[in-house]
Amino acid sequence: MANSSKDIQLIELKDMISQLNTTIKTLAEALNKQQAENDNLKSELAWFRQKYFGASSERRVDDVAGQLNLFDNLTEDEKPVELIEPEVIPAPKKSRKKKPTLAEQFKDIPTRQLNVDTLTKEEKTCPICGTQMIPIGTELIRSEIVYTPPKLERIEYMATTYSCPECKDTEEPQFIKDNGTPALIPGSYVSESLLAYIIYRKYGLYIPLYRQEQDFQQMNAPIGRTSMAHWIIIVGIEYITPLYDYFHRELLKRRFLMMDETPIQVLKEEDRRAQTKSYLWVVRTGEDGLNPIVLYNYTPTRAGENIKQFLKGMEPGFYLMTDAYKGYNKVNEARRCCCFAHIRRYLLEAIPKGHEKDYSHPAVQGVLYCNKLFEYERVYKEKGLSYKQIGNRRLKDQRPVVEGFLAWANQVNPGDNAKLKKAITYIKNRRDFLMTYLEDGRCSLSNNLSENSIRPVTIGRKNWLFSDTPEGATANSLYLTIIEMAKAYDLNLYEYLKFLLENRPSKGMSDDEIAKLAPWDKTVQELCKNKME
Repeated sequence: MANSSKDIQLIELKDMISQLNTTIKTLAEALNKQQAENDNLKSELAWFRQKYFGASSERRVDDVAGQLNLFDNLTEDEKPVELIEPEVIPAPKKSRKKKPTLAEQFKDIPTRQLNVDTLTKEEKTCPICGTQMIPIGTELIRSEIVYTPPKLERIEYMATTYSCPECKDTEEPQFIKDNGTPALIPGSYVSESLLAYIIYRKYGLYIPLYRQEQDFQQMNAPIGRTSMAHWIIIVGIEYITPLYDYFHRELLKRRFLMMDETPIQVLKEEDRRAQTKSYLWVVRTGEDGLNPIVLYNYTPTRAGENIKQFLKGMEPGFYLMTDAYKGYNKVNEARRCCCFAHIRRYLLEAIPKGHEKDYSHPAVQGVLYCNKLFEYERVYKEKGLSYKQIGNRRLKDQRPVVEGFLAWANQVNPGDNAKLKKAITYIKNRRDFLMTYLEDGRCSLSNNLSENSIRPVTIGRKNWLFSDTPEGATANSLYLTIIEMAKAYDLNLYEYLKFLLENRPSKGMSDDEIAKLAPWDKTVQELCKNKME
């Protein structure tokens, strides 16, 4: 009976041990899972800290030892294709730039001399003989920059009436009146210079109209924001739209385009809530060596049909660089290009904190592939290669890298790294477009140009907050186009706006006439050039 009792206890102990082992195993698995989740959360936290408080530049750090040697460490069997190292061009030694003098720094602002006269009559008396001293010469003692507040001036235009002295006593006396140039807006007191100043401050300096209204009040001028908004819309429809349409027609003749979009808020859109997102698109020419054109387009929705309509008339087979938004798939006539800056950005976000130099980590390896492509592009530009030469070098140098990158993406196991999984999914979904840029040396490797062009909208959005009406949103797209076009040609923004309002483009003008008002026209560049170089 004792042996039977001991056997029972032994069996119970064995069962208990088995249950404890199972529990320990379950707890260990839960602990490992929890640890993985904690690591992911730490990575997310590090990413958010970097995004909101860290540097936003994507420039690659070159002083990481062995960064481009990852490919050399692979065995011949591991290399999917032959990889060619970019040619290293040593940067020219920069001599220290001589500090400019005050006269050189401010050579383009008016200068006048002021003779100081602070000595009293007694101080100008000779202490020996008592004779009054006389000036014998001057000397520069200091130079200052003086601020003169802007001022408004009211001008009254007087029309002169002429009559014929010979016919004044006849039954049909002859009169003629010189009415001068018509007002910019009939019945309004706004001038070309005043409106150019308002537009420049809103779209060039991102100063909203309500703050400009306060500034005008300080100048004793009751110019209200409602009036300013009305002027901007009226002049945009009447004079800026013809120039914008001309730019659009010129854009449709090109073969290399780039696009991006960002949400905006328009309060009074028909049958839509004020909180609903609207969109402002940027469509610009690529790196084809021709005159750059940058256009903005407002649409109430983000539907891909908007893009298709805007690009209607493009010759099929043009190249279009965009991000991964599916709406761009509506443009069936385009050869789509993939932005490797987006890919690199996703991969950089997938690198855990502290693993930036860990070449065994898949995300680091993916970044190195992208860096290699951008290194090639840098070398081509520094060597000043033609577009045909760039196309040939890309096929020789970069095609193997892209093929290796795709092979790498196919065998990567993201594991529990959610951001790496997102990056790999993004790469695989863009597989069909990864090599499009190899077809022509004028195609771009990234969409950075259009992202830079959309930045003024995001900056302005923080200041303007919203557009009241669709007409106001359309006006924003018109004036942003003019401002960014002027920047692309290094024109003085205010002077170019004033020049356009004085010359008043109209729908009745031919393209040849409007072309004389475009920022690439030599006369326009001479009249409106930015003197700061």
